[in-house]
Amino acid sequence: MLEILANRTYRHLFGAQVVALLGTGLATVALGLLAFDLAGEGASMVLGTVFAIKMVAYVGVAPIAGAFAARVNRRALLVTLDLVRAAVALALPFVTEVWQIYGLLFLLHSASAAFTPTFQATIPDVLPDEARYTRALSLTRLAHDLETIASPTLAALLLALVSYNALFFGTVIGFLASAVLVVSVLLPSPKPAQPRGVYDRTTRGIRIYLATPRLRGLLGLNLAVSSAGAMVLVNTVVLVRGTLGLSESALAWTMFAFGVGSMAAAIALPRILDRMSDRPVMLGGSVLMILALLALAAAIGFAGLTWPVLLLVWAVIGLGFSAVLTPSGRLLRRSAHPEDRPALFAAQFALSHACWLLTYPLAGWLMTAAGAIPALLGLAVLAGTGVAIALRVWPHHDPEVLDHSHDDLPLDHPHLQGSRRHEHGFVIDDTHPRWPAR
Repeated sequence: MLEILANRTYRHLFGAQVVALLGTGLATVALGLLAFDLAGEGASMVLGTVFAIKMVAYVGVAPIAGAFAARVNRRALLVTLDLVRAAVALALPFVTEVWQIYGLLFLLHSASAAFTPTFQATIPDVLPDEARYTRALSLTRLAHDLETIASPTLAALLLALVSYNALFFGTVIGFLASAVLVVSVLLPSPKPAQPRGVYDRTTRGIRIYLATPRLRGLLGLNLAVSSAGAMVLVNTVVLVRGTLGLSESALAWTMFAFGVGSMAAAIALPRILDRMSDRPVMLGGSVLMILALLALAAAIGFAGLTWPVLLLVWAVIGLGFSAVLTPSGRLLRRSAHPEDRPALFAAQFALSHACWLLTYPLAGWLMTAAGAIPALLGLAVLAGTGVAIALRVWPHHDPEVLDHSHDDLPLDHPHLQGSRRHEHGFVIDDTHPRWPAR
């Protein structure tokens, strides 16, 4: 997997991603402490509002940013967005009112909503070979999982020496280092997209996404991932600290078990995907998460919750979580022309976070109103609905090259080359606005 780091451009981009992730992780810790300083017992409400602002920015800004990403120099755009994020992080230690947090965080997450899909869409152009791109996706998943461990550890070490405000300066350094690494390489420049109106550009990624069967299936699997993931991310603290009465370190180890499962899958997936197609791997990961939720509900119902069982279930959910998320970039890569990839990755970013916007509050409400077993069962049913959608709309036989006809084009159209029926790698574009009937 690490051999792809021999590619200098990818190595610098991966380094930029890692330092930005570490900076963001430090900001997450510092933000909780800042919220407590400003709001005291109302810090949870502040952080809940911050989370809602984050989701709104991700869902609303990403498609708009994706519409314009193909029209500007990618390197300049990524560096500018890193500088915006660094400026916001630099301002956070000086806020004195809660509303200032809300405004700055909306700006920060809006910049991230533009940065992340554009960054993700650049990697397939840097690593056009699918096997190497698959390894890059696994490495990205590992970076995200390791960040969840490294950032809190680094924050704890720093807090022993400095105040939490200094963590924001660590965030600034992370974003500035990311900008330096991005500017140090030349990024591929896909051919410019055709001139389009603002509405057309803004909705293009979502229209391509929803017109492509495999991506409609991915949307269903996004729902499954967010359902199981919300149970882990929202309710672990209640299960560990409330139900089991364990310590804060036990909470950290429980989240570590989820991360270990995710990392194990990310390490194994490149070889698995060399032998299997994406569909069975991703569906298998989703089913694994559903079975884990149901198994935990059954275990609680029959014998009560125990920590070893929770650790095991969270690790299994981590396996399924990574098995779905890691290959998703491969589906996006093969479903659009290079010039449309920023818009398509932005659509995935927005639609997947829309699923989280549904499941995060649902997980919290079910746990608070009804308890662990109804929460587990309810989220398992929602995840099962997502899998059912994927099975229905994503054909088992999903080749890239499709035989199709163009009855809507004149015979002298350059694309036809004298024949209305032909076959080639098929993606939704201006010449192919609809998927061929099976």
